[in-house]
Amino acid sequence: MAEHEKFNEATRVQMPALVHLTRLGYKYFGKISEESAGVLYDADTNILLEVFKQQFEKLNPDHSGECEQVLHDIKQELDNDDLGHSFYKRLTAVSPIKLIDYETPSNNVFHCTGEFTCRRDGEEFRPDITLFVNGLPLVFIEVKKPNNKGGMIAESNRMNNIRFPNKKFRRFINITQLMIFSNNKEYDTLGGIVPVDGAFYCTASKGKAFFNCFREENWGGEAVAPFINNFPYKAIDSEVEKRILTDFNCQVIHTAPEYQTNLQFSTPTNRIITSMCSVERLLFLLKYGIAYVKEEKEVDGVIESRDEKHIMRYQQMFAALTVREKIKNGVMSGVIWHTQGSGKTALSYHLNYVLTDFLATQNKVAKFYFIVDRLDLMEQAKQEFEARGLEVKTANTREELMKQFRNNQSLEGQSGNHEITVVNIQRFAEDKEKVNLPAYATNLQRIFIVDEAHRGYNPKGSFLANLFEADPNSIKIALTGTPLLKEERASWKVFGDYYHTYYYDKSIQDGYTLKIIREDIETSYREKLSEIYQKLETLVEKKDIRKSQIIEHDTYVRELLRYIITDLKKFRQLHNDNTLGGMVICETSEQARKLYEYFSDVQNELNAHDSLKSDFKVGLILHDSDDKETRKQIVKDFKKNMTIDILIVFNMLLTGFDAPRLKRLYFGRKLKDHNLLQAITRVNRPYKDNRYGYVVDFADIKKNFEETNLEYLQELSRFNMPEEVGESVEAGTLTQVLENPEEIILQMKQVRQVLFEYTTDNVELFSSEISTIEDKEVLLSLKKALINARDCCNMVRTFGDDDLKEAFAKLEMPKIPQMITEVQHCIDSINQKEALYNSDSTAQMVFEAMQDIEFNFSKIGEEELKLASGGEELKEKKNKAIRFFMDNIDPDDPEYITLYEAFRQRFREHGFVPSDMAEFDECSKALDEILEKLLALQRKNTALLKKYNGDTKFARVHKRIKEENERRKAEHKKPLVDEYDDTLLAFLSSIKSEIDQKVYDRNDILRKDAYFEQTVMQQIQEGFRKLNFTSEREDRKFIQERIAKQYLMQYNATYPAA
Repeated sequence: MAEHEKFNEATRVQMPALVHLTRLGYKYFGKISEESAGVLYDADTNILLEVFKQQFEKLNPDHSGECEQVLHDIKQELDNDDLGHSFYKRLTAVSPIKLIDYETPSNNVFHCTGEFTCRRDGEEFRPDITLFVNGLPLVFIEVKKPNNKGGMIAESNRMNNIRFPNKKFRRFINITQLMIFSNNKEYDTLGGIVPVDGAFYCTASKGKAFFNCFREENWGGEAVAPFINNFPYKAIDSEVEKRILTDFNCQVIHTAPEYQTNLQFSTPTNRIITSMCSVERLLFLLKYGIAYVKEEKEVDGVIESRDEKHIMRYQQMFAALTVREKIKNGVMSGVIWHTQGSGKTALSYHLNYVLTDFLATQNKVAKFYFIVDRLDLMEQAKQEFEARGLEVKTANTREELMKQFRNNQSLEGQSGNHEITVVNIQRFAEDKEKVNLPAYATNLQRIFIVDEAHRGYNPKGSFLANLFEADPNSIKIALTGTPLLKEERASWKVFGDYYHTYYYDKSIQDGYTLKIIREDIETSYREKLSEIYQKLETLVEKKDIRKSQIIEHDTYVRELLRYIITDLKKFRQLHNDNTLGGMVICETSEQARKLYEYFSDVQNELNAHDSLKSDFKVGLILHDSDDKETRKQIVKDFKKNMTIDILIVFNMLLTGFDAPRLKRLYFGRKLKDHNLLQAITRVNRPYKDNRYGYVVDFADIKKNFEETNLEYLQELSRFNMPEEVGESVEAGTLTQVLENPEEIILQMKQVRQVLFEYTTDNVELFSSEISTIEDKEVLLSLKKALINARDCCNMVRTFGDDDLKEAFAKLEMPKIPQMITEVQHCIDSINQKEALYNSDSTAQMVFEAMQDIEFNFSKIGEEELKLASGGEELKEKKNKAIRFFMDNIDPDDPEYITLYEAFRQRFREHGFVPSDMAEFDECSKALDEILEKLLALQRKNTALLKKYNGDTKFARVHKRIKEENERRKAEHKKPLVDEYDDTLLAFLSSIKSEIDQKVYDRNDILRKDAYFEQTVMQQIQEGFRKLNFTSEREDRKFIQERIAKQYLMQYNATYPAA
């Protein structure tokens, strides 16, 4: 790597994060070299061997002799193609052997390290930070500097497209439970779908891992969330901090303002580390935050299943923690309002485990009931719980439920898995008969989780009311995806206040739900409907006509179908996705039947005249249209099998129906309050890369929606819970080149005026300030001003006289190049977001422009393809060579200079665009030779760097001494230090250790070149003395100049004003 300024992801994010981890109680393990494999760590799993063995014996004194066998078993489990499921069972077990003590956190040990290589069969990846619990590498953190090119999209793509699918990485992915990614910026996620900027987390996946946001609880809207602000951080141990900086060969940065800024506990990276990796939070997530989910899909009559691994969403974690704490304090009932699509069933699964363990500490046995009020919701809940591994019992009648109550056992099945009973009270919700429960087992605790059952809850006399009265000691948790409006609030007093809330805006920001677009039907269609209405009116007297006679009329129904079929056809073509589904909400059940009856006829009619054909399959869901099993199959064919494209409904499936592919909702009837909110949010589930769900409004729901929204806002205000989070120009040219010094000074003053509102002496703060600017023109103006300032500085330094330099010194800003880089990164980020935002509208424009264009394709001769058929293309080879040159650590290396000149000469004489195959072969061969030599040079440099623990300064000095010795050898002169590398390494390493210590203790010695050079000379003399070597002053001077130069270059890059 060329001599970069020490203002990169390591200095800005990685090292401050490692130091921050020590404040949370982690021990810094030090950098781990691959040479210590088999001694310090197990190369197959990256488990820290000695730490693991010590903790295993401590936690399992009766099984201390089984440690090696357990390690062997773990290694085998991690090879399974199960996303680490078998290992996770072992990790969370408490008997007969436990790897972690979840009840007493202090019994565990926590370590962190940086750049720990995960290698297998010649392939590797190297997480920036790895966290260990009892020697097990359970967490890794990838950090990027703010405004890094590609944002976090690049990280997401790398994980999902490269690391997760690579079988050679399976063991390392399987053992890792939590993965965090941060570029140290506040969130910018384009509606949550695309992770552009921020700090995200995920776990392993066989499909595509979703990058989750994490927002710490902050109901008071404080500048820094209370958990972060009030956390009992440990003081930074200066010796440990020095060790971290020394391992990265960056001792000089520890007083830099940018480094100190990034040490603050409130940076985005440090916040998510505290929120997720502080000891108690991490143990909670490891024990309760992971779920393995079996996903099924029917393909050609065969059921295909795939196991996925999910990690708890942050709102689920906070809800679970809050419920546990409330129950601990005696609050036995409450409401959880989490917006639709935010994972309420998954939350219930997590609560099953959290509350079972909590109640066990109180010598109680938990028994869970999940109550719904519709058969289809019971089936859906049953499937979702079973997919997560719960043992599910069902009760669809009062008799079935009472039979369950008579069994006071917590677990009725034989599997030993956690259990839950799903109850459908639809048939007996209004049953007013008193409920008589059998005598309570002294340690049995019933937990009722009521899902949206306020629709059937009547406090004046209903089954639920009687049930709660019969079991006053039960825990009652009400789940709702919509706010409690009007009379609902009063009827739900039995549940008390909110346990936890998670609103629509957060769910959209986090990407768990989509924004919803309401579309008015086009004017021409309204005119057609009006025309139909007028024609029908003439058939009967106005006072006798019923609305149903119009909307159920054949003419009306057929016109409605023409619009829907044509619309969905265009919608799929525009999005290039034939899996997108639609649902029609009809005004009457009879209208639904007729839409279903005429569907095929109308589709065939349209296909006869349209060039764009369709073959949509349609399903009808009415309470009396088919038997339950048939309706169940229709729903499955829409949700999972994708063999049905459009569902036609009246009252059913308007709430609780979860099908992510449903993206087009044709709204044909007016609904109000929560029924309206529930219905329109059927289309807000994330699916592929869709950013919106669409409601096509035939019923003019706008007014009802606005009224419901107003009540929603009033509900928010009533409970006083504010939001947690508030919401290329070319460089200017100088017209005068020092002919008018006053003009130059004036221009610099103008630049400083532009920058007056920004921090200019701390690039980290400057970067943070400009990252909030969304107006690209502002950034472009800022960039232009900075470039003008840079040009002014350079010209004054080069051509100015003493008077001008003195006057200019008071105006110059020392960190302009770094600031320009940060501004450009922000501009690149906005450009990237614009490209993503514009993708939908661009697709629409292209689609429209292509309507009347025909293409004729013809075969191109195979010879024309030969240019790209012989290995790497020239462009790729050229770019590869350029990357090698840019990554080179030593631009003064004679071999590097020779190769660089050869490359430039080749480009000047021949370019890289051959005119024929002969020239192609010649150019390709020349590039191959350069690449081969560059690769060999890189290997030699990498090997030498390892000897000096990655310190480029001493690797370069080592090479300069070797080159001088080669020259002396040719002249038959005595070598510097010694002709052998080992001796030279020992000599320079001893000097390095002493100088690094002095620089760390007092890096201001680098401000005085002469004083520092004298310090270096003293250490050189001491180094020769230790080796009992004699030396000439000329020799010592040669070494002194080169060592001092390297330190001063690094210092001046870090402190440009020095």
